[in-house]
Amino acid sequence: MHRPGDETVMVAGGSGFLGSHLCDHLIASGRDVLCVDNHYTGTKQNIRHLLDSNRFEFMRHDVTFPLFVEVGQIYNLACPASPIHYQRDPVQTTKTSVHGAINLLGLAKRLKARILQASTSEVYGDPEVHPQPESYWGSVNPIGIRSCYDEGKRCAETLFFDYYRQHQVDIKVVRIFNTYGPRMRPDDGRVVSNFIVQALRNEDITVFGDGQQTRSFCYVDDLVRGLVGMMGTDKGFTGPLNMGNPNEFTILELAETVLRLTGSRSRIVNRALPEDDPKQRQPDITLARSALGWEPVTPLTEGLKPTIDYFRALLNA
Repeated sequence: MHRPGDETVMVAGGSGFLGSHLCDHLIASGRDVLCVDNHYTGTKQNIRHLLDSNRFEFMRHDVTFPLFVEVGQIYNLACPASPIHYQRDPVQTTKTSVHGAINLLGLAKRLKARILQASTSEVYGDPEVHPQPESYWGSVNPIGIRSCYDEGKRCAETLFFDYYRQHQVDIKVVRIFNTYGPRMRPDDGRVVSNFIVQALRNEDITVFGDGQQTRSFCYVDDLVRGLVGMMGTDKGFTGPLNMGNPNEFTILELAETVLRLTGSRSRIVNRALPEDDPKQRQPDITLARSALGWEPVTPLTEGLKPTIDYFRALLNA
């Protein structure tokens, strides 16, 4: 039976960095999109170019409260994702992950809609296994300053799988590793945006610790392609599924690359390592390759160029 809204895709957190790129992709592929966001970290500027499209609708709403709409698919990207933002109001961060998951899963249950959870590599904590496969349960501090995000996302995964087992809700769970690109916020405290903004301002580039801790950086277009691919997999393939770039870089290598691409006069300076900051982060994407035929194709240098151009225009505006 065809229901109103079957062709509409809801993107919770749709005016954020990742969500707005997902909205772009979905509309370009001919889908109708309902973007839901309370603009806690998202911004209307990210979706302004979509507001005149007859395929796009925006609803200002906080997912910690129930919502009643008619859609066929739901992407749950609603949660602040950078430490500066999620630590600003840690109680609300946990509520967004937990209450938000309950409300959106309840909606999916009522509509018999497919729902995808944007989980995170932070569920692995400071990993003792490297690289991290989906079978690894993680090493997470449940009472630290990052726990509101890490444990909130872990609980959201629990809820997704319990709704799947208990109510047969059609779920997909993706664990996203570091993603970067245009529309990141300049004040989000993430390493890519921090380094680019500091370099463009010719300020000291602050490297925490000795800079030998590693991260894997995935360009946003690659990640969005993967999310849409996961949403299109057969029913019953739930994940969790790692999604990120397995090419590992030290933080110092990233700083030096940003300096080279910006032509900055900045110096690299070292600061104390923040509490519970993971020393290694690298996805094992064997499952994504075999189940989706997906892997990132954008080299770090090529992804950094449009990201730097975006921040240069933003800072000069």
